[in-house]
Amino acid sequence: MNYIIFDLEWNQSPDGKKYSDSRLPFEIIEIGAVKMNEKKEIIDSFQRLIKPKVYNWIHDSIHEVIHVDYKDLEEGTPFPQAAEEFIRWCGTEYRFFTWGNQDVMELQRNMKYYDMLELIPAPVTYYDVQKLFGICYEENRERRALEFAIDRLEIGKNQDFHRALANAWYTACVLQKIEDECIFSHSSLDVYQNPKTRKDEIYIRYEESSRYVSREFSSRERVMRDREVTSTRCPVCNNPAKRRIRWFMNNNSKVYYSVSQCQEHGYLTGRIRIRKTEEEKYYAMKKLKLVSEAEAEEVREKRDALRSKRQLKKQQASCS
Repeated sequence: MNYIIFDLEWNQSPDGKKYSDSRLPFEIIEIGAVKMNEKKEIIDSFQRLIKPKVYNWIHDSIHEVIHVDYKDLEEGTPFPQAAEEFIRWCGTEYRFFTWGNQDVMELQRNMKYYDMLELIPAPVTYYDVQKLFGICYEENRERRALEFAIDRLEIGKNQDFHRALANAWYTACVLQKIEDECIFSHSSLDVYQNPKTRKDEIYIRYEESSRYVSREFSSRERVMRDREVTSTRCPVCNNPAKRRIRWFMNNNSKVYYSVSQCQEHGYLTGRIRIRKTEEEKYYAMKKLKLVSEAEAEEVREKRDALRSKRQLKKQQASCS
């Protein structure tokens, strides 16, 4: 099994969002990667500059960060060739590691633009080293910059940041400091290639939590009317849990919350996020997690606070 630690640099419309291609808002201009064996020893590296096709100049803010000239990119490798070479270089069995949660999605979005998505089976399980660093080294699991982690772990800085290969190498160095038990008990799931039908829906159970990704629906309302989306089963025994607090929406984040109770294993909180696809469809990402009674009470207090706020608004509206 190969561990592939990769980083991407991308460009966007130099003329602003108005002139951006909605199918490819971020065009990859560099792929950098480090390959490790299962002992977390670095055994190889990969780097390609990508010849742009969509945006004909580098956005000023991006140029300031990565210091790549457009003329350098003009001599780069076309993305389809570079992506195919990268996947082939990964080997037949590999796991993806990144710093942050965007690179896996952007790689797939660029591959979709070129009709290459079949090269990456979905859904993609990967490991977010930024998240893992927060779990292992930050009291509140904060997400930190890569350079912060390098300084915290006293890793020597002998390459400039903000180039793909250097960032991949630094991420690999951080990964080497994290115990395998922490790594493989905190995987991440990317669902850019989301389920289209009921038979493709995703169910994953962990020790004290579960995740579910629904099929597509034509509207947000239809998502929340689906019984499977709103069901609450205990992550441990998979038996239906009795609803204590019905699903309610946090107005600011548009996230739905609930509290249920399993007779055998106690309280569990639910969270549903509804995502919109590029094709104007909707799907749900649900997480159910066993919690303490105090944590369940926090959700109740959140619901009650929202109710009070809505009632106050209604009273103010009626008086005006």
